[in-house]
Amino acid sequence: MSTAPAAPPADCARCQRLADFRERNRVARPDWFNAPVPAFGPAEAAVLVVGLAPGLQGANRTGRPFTGDYAGDLLYPTLRDLGLATGTYEARSDDGLTLREARVTNAVRCVPPENKPTGAEIRACRPFLADEMAAMPRLAAVLALGRVAHNAVLGALGVRQADCPFGHGTHHALPDGRALVDSYHCSRYNTNTGRLTPGMFRSAVETARVAAGV
Repeated sequence: MSTAPAAPPADCARCQRLADFRERNRVARPDWFNAPVPAFGPAEAAVLVVGLAPGLQGANRTGRPFTGDYAGDLLYPTLRDLGLATGTYEARSDDGLTLREARVTNAVRCVPPENKPTGAEIRACRPFLADEMAAMPRLAAVLALGRVAHNAVLGALGVRQADCPFGHGTHHALPDGRALVDSYHCSRYNTNTGRLTPGMFRSAVETARVAAGV
């Protein structure tokens, strides 16, 4: 049986800047989630998707990773189309979407100003990511969305960045036998500029799915 991973408390104070920003958002938007966003999906999943951080009007509002902003519009239908999720994504935490062989989290659990966590904030949240991976007994592949998530995963596993350089679509064999697959982040900026197309993203997710054997 898996053990539930440790999660930051609602009033986590590891990063003063993020705690202050979170409190300002609570005052301005008391009906929003405004807390460290927990992972979404079963701990028994074979694939872990790791993003950057909650979006201000996305996960910070809804309380579910990649829910309520454009990134989720691409991520969740892709997971569904490849058999890793069921149901319909409607950008709400109560939309009934169910993840099957995927779990989704972020390198940083609290929304950062301008969507830019500092290196110190990423390191402060690293133990939660490490614990997340350790608590997934069937984890076989990690899909890192962007360089920050890629480096956070390597740091959580104690792997040198030089041994696994980031590259969209790259499949890294990790020392523990699991796979790390990279994708550009599925943000509106990357898709609007053509850096990431839906086809490119689907290919990266498919690579992770195959690597996980599901």
